[in-house]
Amino acid sequence: MRIVFMGTPDFAVTALDRLRDKHEIVAVYTQPPRPAGRGQQDRPSPVQLYAEKHGIAVQAPKSLRNAEAQAAFAALGADVAVVAAYGLILPQAVLDAPKRGCINIHASLLPRWRGAAPIQRAIMAGDTVSGVTIMQMDAGLDTGAMLLKGEVPITDATTAGALHDALAVLGGDLIAETLGRLEGIAPVPQPAQGVVLAPKIDKSEAHIDFNQPAEKVLRHIHGLSPFPGAWIGHDDERIKVLSCERTAGQGVPGTALDDRLTIACAEGAVRLLTVQRAGKAPMTAEALLRGYALPKGTLLA
Repeated sequence: MRIVFMGTPDFAVTALDRLRDKHEIVAVYTQPPRPAGRGQQDRPSPVQLYAEKHGIAVQAPKSLRNAEAQAAFAALGADVAVVAAYGLILPQAVLDAPKRGCINIHASLLPRWRGAAPIQRAIMAGDTVSGVTIMQMDAGLDTGAMLLKGEVPITDATTAGALHDALAVLGGDLIAETLGRLEGIAPVPQPAQGVVLAPKIDKSEAHIDFNQPAEKVLRHIHGLSPFPGAWIGHDDERIKVLSCERTAGQGVPGTALDDRLTIACAEGAVRLLTVQRAGKAPMTAEALLRGYALPKGTLLA
């Protein structure tokens, strides 16, 4: 099949890699390079870097709403467009251009978690399962008919980073299967019940509130790990917490119950396992405590 692939982050690279050997990728569409790093130099997206490495033509328009961009897209003569975390809204003219439409790889079990942050929201909400839905795109926000689904369990140990990687692999498997038997898959409309939105994560959500049960604190921490990273405050410094575990304990919420970074919650406690100071690499809690005093009784803001 002649495919236009539309994606931007690492999540999309896995699917592009799966499709490259079996289909003709006539072009890759991705977000334009953005300033990144300490020097704020323009950095191409992971999808662009992959495409350029493998000699695939890259398009990075700022918008697809103008007639020129839409004509250029249609001129590619694609059988199908595969979309994975692209980041731009597709106008109807773009949705209609490929012979078999546009197919999206969405990182949730639709209709639950439509929107920008399905991976993080699923963990933060306490879901026990996530997955990937392959859907036929329409003009709505993740509202199209479903083609295939696959599931991945969520446990107390699951971080957003780990779930992201698992879903990226699953998404590559499912889109390869979908395109391999597209003629025989009957689209299933999404049910009206069970719709939940997954808005973009705001950095204001990252502060850890220990006035919550330990289960919710753990899910909050893991849902924001590794980015943007949930944080605690101490001595005018923000320390990111990247992983933790639930444990027994009680006390004033936010108080260190021992010298091992066991922190009291409204119900129960969590033990911090992996942390990161500003400008430093992630480290174990033990490594942090070797050079940073957080003794029993410390109250974290």
